[in-house]
Amino acid sequence: MKNTTVFVKSALLILSICVLTFLAGFICSPALAATPPLVLYTSQIDEDVEGLLGAFKTKHPDVEVAVFRSGTEEVVSKVMAEKMTGEIKADVLLLADSVTFDALKTRGLLEPYRSPELSAIPGGFADKDSMYCGTKVLATVLIYNTNKVKTAPDSWKIMTDPAAKGDTFIASPLYSGAAAYQLGVLARSEGFGWKYYEDLKASGVSVGKGNGSVITAIAGGEKAYGLVVDYMALRAKTKGSPVDFAYPKEGVTIVTEPIAIVKKENISPNAKIFVDFVLSEEGQKLVSEQGYTPVRNGVAAPEGLKSAGDLEILDFDPALLAKEREADKKQFAELFQ
Repeated sequence: MKNTTVFVKSALLILSICVLTFLAGFICSPALAATPPLVLYTSQIDEDVEGLLGAFKTKHPDVEVAVFRSGTEEVVSKVMAEKMTGEIKADVLLLADSVTFDALKTRGLLEPYRSPELSAIPGGFADKDSMYCGTKVLATVLIYNTNKVKTAPDSWKIMTDPAAKGDTFIASPLYSGAAAYQLGVLARSEGFGWKYYEDLKASGVSVGKGNGSVITAIAGGEKAYGLVVDYMALRAKTKGSPVDFAYPKEGVTIVTEPIAIVKKENISPNAKIFVDFVLSEEGQKLVSEQGYTPVRNGVAAPEGLKSAGDLEILDFDPALLAKEREADKKQFAELFQ
């Protein structure tokens, strides 16, 4: 009897050890370990970020996303600082323009990824080396105050027309990514060049900071004409401000708010899933619902904006613009003091 008791106790002990060992292996299994959140660095406005993450969460409820949001320049500075410490936290970047991404590409900070969704997106919006892809089209248009202007303008040249002297307003490329891109393109485009900016200066143009300052100046009647991204002009018009806008006949400059995966040792396994969602039909319909022109074929632009295929686009090699951006900004600052 005594031997039987000892045997039972020994058997129970061995069984307990086996169960604990199994559970330990089960809990610690790499397949079941908690996946760290996907880390998104973006310059999108808070409202748009919340909408994007809400839609993504509905589609992928098991994927957690952590966000750092700030201006494009600050986001890039943060990534560069993290690279120097050897620990980049961002998995995905969603920022202002292709020039910014080309600079990051040159520095070896982007991971190539050719999303299956690219088959529905015109090639001009995607990097040839699959390092990044645009997610929306933000065109710079002519905005005007309808109380002061009775005939809609149709040319960039209205900004330098003697009749509009002292009555125009632009955002500074030292603050606005869209304005910086516009400067790089126009300074190298036939019929414009640096002379266009010299003529703007001679015509008494006022220079604010971002696009918001342009809206304020035109909607408030301080100035008659301005240059601003299209969605902001449409929002101001829709809210009842005395403004309207026009796409210049010479064409428009655009920024496309590209998305890219960051090159690092431990890229989140969900990075590709997130990129695919943003470029998918569902993600692009969300872009339109938020008031922007989508890049994807077959997804309509918001009422009041032109679709990407209907735009006459003025562009230039983003790699060269990235290389020359600081020099362009310096020349602009010297011209406008």
